Amino acid sequence: MRTFIALFFSFLVVVGYSQEKKYVTVKKNITLMGESFGITVVAVNEELGYINIEEATAEINRINKLISSWDSDSETYKINVNAGVKPVKVKTELFALIERAIQIAEITDGAFDITFASTENVWKFNGEMKYPPTKEENKSSIKNVGYKNILLDKEKQTVFLKKKGMRISFGAIGKGYAVDKAKALLMSNQVIAGVINASGDITTWGTKVSGEKWLLGVADPASNYKILTWLPILESSASTTDVYEKYVSFKGQKYGHIIDPRTGAPVRGLKKATVFAKSAELCDALATAVLVLGLDKGVSLINQLGGTEAIFIDDNNKIYKTNGLILDNVILK
Repeated sequence: MRTFIALFFSFLVVVGYSQEKKYVTVKKNITLMGESFGITVVAVNEELGYINIEEATAEINRINKLISSWDSDSETYKINVNAGVKPVKVKTELFALIERAIQIAEITDGAFDITFASTENVWKFNGEMKYPPTKEENKSSIKNVGYKNILLDKEKQTVFLKKKGMRISFGAIGKGYAVDKAKALLMSNQVIAGVINASGDITTWGTKVSGEKWLLGVADPASNYKILTWLPILESSASTTDVYEKYVSFKGQKYGHIIDPRTGAPVRGLKKATVFAKSAELCDALATAVLVLGLDKGVSLINQLGGTEAIFIDDNNKIYKTNGLILDNVILK
């Protein structure tokens, strides 16, 4: 599981926000979208807190229903089934999400690409592989990958995948989007503070009951992930992607499960990236994209994006950061 960041919670019931009210912290862990979600809210009592969490859960399930590529009733499934056949009319929400995904693909030069679902899986991380694929096999595996072959008709609100065999999937952006939507729902319901953690895709708002900021711990990969320093996360989001969460080894060389959609080969050089921004959706997408881009291009991209920062760990456990991020007590390479 993603281990680069650790979220610190205080569960003490104390006086907070005003002299008239007392607040409690309520948390629930639940499996959603095939991942472990931790939803924490600050509420006037436990009963209301659990109601808030159920509302957030329902919203996340709604998003999952919308973007699932496996649910035959979803619009995403219908887009994939009709690849190379005909355009599919979709809801405004899904159309807008695909638009934003294409924009991210453009600014990352294809390092992020929702058509990566079209890849023929020559890389398998379940113990079946006996040898690494050749360059030719890698190249052949991505013959149907390419975000430029997603055709959007804004007037008709349709999505068309030009090539038969193409598929889209929101695996590298969907959890972040769901987290953002759940947060927006809770805030609209006057939930004053909370944290949603979707297996490393995290968003926060407000503060802890004590009035302190929510904190993310920066861990040292060279020292069994001992926390080096804490970063305050205020009304913001973060996402971590770990190259070697799944991997195979050949002749002592590790190959991680993050594949470059432009080459079909596993990424090399970086092992983890954490991206910080207002939007969990953007963090989710960029945390994968910068690993594909590599250190130099990844740092350069994040430095050009306003309100976005990142921390990187390379294969030698060296830590790097973007220009606007201050890390106290951390020795950077």
